[in-house]
Amino acid sequence: MKNHSKNIKIIKHREGQSKSTDDFVAIEEPLEIRIENKSIAIVMRTPGHDQELTAGFLLSEGAIKSLKDIFEISECINQSTNNNETGNYVDVILTDSSNFNFEQLTRHVFTSSSCGVCGKATVESVMMEFEKINSPEKVNPSNIFKLPEKLLLSQETFKKTGGLHASALFDENGEIVVMREDIGRHNALDKVIGYALLNEMLPLKKHTLLLSGRISFELMQKSLAAGIPTVAGISAPSSLAIDFAKKSGQNLIGFLRDQTMNIYS
Repeated sequence: MKNHSKNIKIIKHREGQSKSTDDFVAIEEPLEIRIENKSIAIVMRTPGHDQELTAGFLLSEGAIKSLKDIFEISECINQSTNNNETGNYVDVILTDSSNFNFEQLTRHVFTSSSCGVCGKATVESVMMEFEKINSPEKVNPSNIFKLPEKLLLSQETFKKTGGLHASALFDENGEIVVMREDIGRHNALDKVIGYALLNEMLPLKKHTLLLSGRISFELMQKSLAAGIPTVAGISAPSSLAIDFAKKSGQNLIGFLRDQTMNIYS
């Protein structure tokens, strides 16, 4: 299992006093995603669940449509070590039936830990790629208000470092199906979506997604790719995220904390 954090020495200042002490920080490393040994993207992420991250990334980018498009995902061996550790790149082999277009997806750009779907031209262009949500269930406040505490209790690495975003998928009974943490909020969501894809759970028509921070357009786009009808966040949504939710038919909830929430769509 890959480490999500590491221990470092720091100087802590408090109430006019300084002392040397240990602290945990979140790990950030690059992951190169390849399809049939051709590089398509480099993402900065917290190591762990890299196959899920890759599967979720490919689905939300429109490179694949379903699990049937994937033949194999391999975490490649790090040639610089002698202990057969997996390195920072993943190679995907697609099935013959997939309609993958290298030129359409290949980015050859650096994807930072804060930017996921950078470069999508318009809301409409993304909306054309994924099916809208038809008649999402009404939001039940008594169930929704319980989710933030459940998310926080599951965030083990955040408790140690204070430095990771989280995405959690809840079933219709309000129980966590899967939770993932990452230095990048879109990576955390890709890992959740990838988990659902690899476990043949898509589309997630009866599920609710909870995000630990703000809700951006790219996170709404990714959630729609997985068929998620309700997206909630501890913080605020952006104007474009709200516009997207209204057009996609998704429930969008912001500022879900302390038994309060704002419903935007």
